[in-house]
Amino acid sequence: MFTVNPTATLRLGLWVILSIAIMTVDHRYRYLDGVRDVLSTAIYPLQYLARLPNDVRTWLAKNLVGRDVLLEENARLHEKQIFLNAQLQKLITLEAENRRLRSLLESAVNTPEPVLLAELLAVDFDPYRHHILLNRGRRHSVYEGEPVLDQHGIVGQIIRVDPFTSTAILITDPNHALPIQIDRTGVRTLALGTGNFQELELPHIPNNEDVKVGDLLVTSGLGGRFPRGYPVAKVVKVEFDPGSPFAHIVARPLAALDRIREVMLLENKTDMPKSSAPAMVEPSTPPHSP
Repeated sequence: MFTVNPTATLRLGLWVILSIAIMTVDHRYRYLDGVRDVLSTAIYPLQYLARLPNDVRTWLAKNLVGRDVLLEENARLHEKQIFLNAQLQKLITLEAENRRLRSLLESAVNTPEPVLLAELLAVDFDPYRHHILLNRGRRHSVYEGEPVLDQHGIVGQIIRVDPFTSTAILITDPNHALPIQIDRTGVRTLALGTGNFQELELPHIPNNEDVKVGDLLVTSGLGGRFPRGYPVAKVVKVEFDPGSPFAHIVARPLAALDRIREVMLLENKTDMPKSSAPAMVEPSTPPHSP
């Protein structure tokens, strides 16, 4: 068994040398590419037959899934779709909020007086009482009578201040009156709240006064509560009654009073209490006065 056969050893050596020579020639001169292609084509059916059982098993696993598995997968995908839709709605809300805040910040940059951003916490749904609760209070230097506005125009004024919150009355509240003037002509009057978020009344304007639909109303600065020149509303209706000395004029507020989420508190230095702690000093005029 252990006898060495010199002839077999010689043949093995020759085959090893021949193999090394063939590999070297193939590596350097690529003479055997055609032979390799022929062998690969000849072996392909054997490779296909070798893979066929596994391919058949995979096809059956994919196409012969049970009804219960399909129902479970469908329910899981439906739940995932609901979750993704909820996330999408949240992202849309955040995007809208980001646009509003960006607009407020741009308005704050263009405002000469210092401003403080505040967010709405609650809204009074009484149709005859337009009040909103803000998340800024005495600790944030908010004071009674401080003007409130958004990126479009005047919103109202602060009427009550607590340590961490404050209450503002909107310009459309029936108990609110705002000194304004028509920007085009300079005519001064009051803008009275009507209880409607879309309407302000302008009383005591004579029938012969020059008032047109589309006229811009701005704060007149009279009374010292609101600084002069801030936009308030636009005239949307002008009716001259021959039987009355005054015209019936209705204006629409520029601020989106029924949709606001964030506002700016305007530090009006002419209305600031003279104490070093302004929010703790009672204003000299009633809260509902303009």
